[in-house]
Amino acid sequence: MYKTITICILMAFVGTITAQQDAQYTQFMFNKVVYNPGYAGSAELPSFTAIHRSQWTGLEGAPTSQAFTFHTPIQDKRVGLGLSINHDEIGPTNALFIALSYAYRIPLKKGTLGIGLQGAIRHYRVDWDQIKATHEGDALISNTENSTLLPNAGVGIYYETPTFYVGISSPHILQGDISLLNTVQTATDIQAVEEAHSYLMAGFIIPISKNVKFKPATLIKYVANAPFDMDINGSFVFMDKFWLGATYRLGGSTVVGGGESIDLVAQYQIGNSFRIGMAYDITLSELKDYNNGSYELLLQYYIQKDRTRFTNPRFF
Repeated sequence: MYKTITICILMAFVGTITAQQDAQYTQFMFNKVVYNPGYAGSAELPSFTAIHRSQWTGLEGAPTSQAFTFHTPIQDKRVGLGLSINHDEIGPTNALFIALSYAYRIPLKKGTLGIGLQGAIRHYRVDWDQIKATHEGDALISNTENSTLLPNAGVGIYYETPTFYVGISSPHILQGDISLLNTVQTATDIQAVEEAHSYLMAGFIIPISKNVKFKPATLIKYVANAPFDMDINGSFVFMDKFWLGATYRLGGSTVVGGGESIDLVAQYQIGNSFRIGMAYDITLSELKDYNNGSYELLLQYYIQKDRTRFTNPRFF
């Protein structure tokens, strides 16, 4: 399987192949700044989020990802500013993505509309020492640079009410060259580029009883020429503190039609400021025979100037 993973990674570098290139997170509903700059400032309080994901544990060279985000409202909550730092490692590849977000927030009759812009830079590196070449002296390896620095930009729109949210975005729209090939090789049709990723997100809250609420949420991901990919989550919220739910993730395979994974999600709200969350993904695709599933850990903190109770950031 190590050879299989390595071959797949190399194909992404040396061919005109399109696929999902962004890291995926099961707890996407609490990590929105990564996907949509229009969300910046929507918590109406300064907010920090840190998340770690280990995908397909037990499979050598499998992806590991970390994200750190901060966003806050300013100017009487009419403007939101955000910072996202994302790290993604897959086999010999290592990517660091840093983005600054700006959102102008327009109060409407029932909610708030955020229109966001994002500027970003990605440092992309390949450690060729980890590659076990089938053919010694392969020019695609020996003549390739180790790293590159790529600028990018993104846009997003996010609308939220106390009981509903919806957003559409493309966090990076420029097609930077990540093939790391020399001048002679780039003159050929052997090339890999960053593909524009588009996201549609939505969710709402449904009161069931005094102490129980139901919160469905979805994240649809689109990349040109890549398989359709969507997360559908349903979570129960008990006493506004304990979350328990599951996600069904479509996509992941063109061979096995049962979807990519079934994901279990649990979160606990500590006071009004702190949240801890965990997720475990059960693989459904053909990779299920070669890994022990995927897991995530999320930590989130809101800075409050007083002890006023708030509810909307708790849900969205």
